[in-house]
Amino acid sequence: MTEPVAYLAKSRKSGAVNATVNQWSYHDFENIPLYTKEQLQPKVQMKQAEFNEFNKLLLSSAVTIYEVIDTIYKDNGKMNEFLHLYQRLFNRNDKLELENQLEFSKLWANFNIDNQEEMIEIVPDMKWFVRSKEEYHPDMDQGISESGYLYLTQGNIYSIEYYETTTFKDEAQQFETQAEAERWTNPLTEAVQLPVEEE
Repeated sequence: MTEPVAYLAKSRKSGAVNATVNQWSYHDFENIPLYTKEQLQPKVQMKQAEFNEFNKLLLSSAVTIYEVIDTIYKDNGKMNEFLHLYQRLFNRNDKLELENQLEFSKLWANFNIDNQEEMIEIVPDMKWFVRSKEEYHPDMDQGISESGYLYLTQGNIYSIEYYETTTFKDEAQQFETQAEAERWTNPLTEAVQLPVEEE
């Protein structure tokens, strides 16, 4: 837990209070933590792809928040230069869109490149997968040497869609929601939420 950046020093005898940045060591005062630095300025959570695009914006000629938002909007997710930031800021859900744009604007206005780790937290991109409930241990006679979970994957040959399993998660079918994934489960499989990238 992070140390508080402010305390309320309260006298046990008189009830007098004083806000302070240091704990009072007087014997009749109780130091009540008020808030931590994270509570004052919470970190903005970004996926790695969003963070990469954010860094690309830092190197661009855009300076003001208007120029930055305009650059992302003009990309419109079509040129794929700022696809992930576009999806975050213009996701067609008015309330969430406004919240994300406000959060992004505050980050851009207060951003300090020397303290990136204090301002941005990289979170894994999580998706839903359908995989076997138990790990697969191949029979060497079948010519398959990979072991581990079997994941549902989708393919297409001659315009015919097919589904099969793979031991490679990066080739597996990804689902946005648990409900979508659960439609493809059977008694031997389960829907699990996992990071897309390996850590």
